[in-house]
Amino acid sequence: MEANKQEANPFALNLPNQITITRLVVSILVFVCIPMGYFIAALVFFLIAAGTDWADGYIARKYQLVTKLGRILDPFADKILICGAFIFLGAEQGSQIAAWMAVVVVGRELLVTVLRSFMEEQGVDFSAQMAGKLKMVFQCVAVVASLALLATSADERTDWLLYLTIISVWTAIVSTIYSGAGYIIIAARLLRQPKP
Repeated sequence: MEANKQEANPFALNLPNQITITRLVVSILVFVCIPMGYFIAALVFFLIAAGTDWADGYIARKYQLVTKLGRILDPFADKILICGAFIFLGAEQGSQIAAWMAVVVVGRELLVTVLRSFMEEQGVDFSAQMAGKLKMVFQCVAVVASLALLATSADERTDWLLYLTIISVWTAIVSTIYSGAGYIIIAARLLRQPKP
């Protein structure tokens, strides 16, 4: 009965969608805190926002509350959180995230979004790949490490935290490029296939 109700109202503002909207609001708090130098607060808000990404998807699938609104909002909120975090951290000295890295992250997200939209218009399934999901995890780890590094004063900063941040940031960038290339290869292969 509940599933039918959600299907009848594909834009229902149910619990998963409310959680997703909350993620967007919390993301804005992250973006406000970073340039103000409130890195610990930004770290806490980012962790909350990243946690809601898991929560809304889990609830939507478990209780059959998947809606068209949710399919639009969830990836949008993810992209705002990650792209925004990389952009703002790229402007912070000592974050270990360069401006070009933020461009790579944003560019990859725009490219995949355009490819997915085009392929779905052709009636082709272009679902998220495992590499894309892992990329999101690596990006979140990189942001957390960068914020933790910025939140630590120069006197308290340890070499392991610096190295961890550098490794996690580069892992995120490599996985971003790798997953983006994977989507391009899949799209090219699908486009070469003759239409039935």
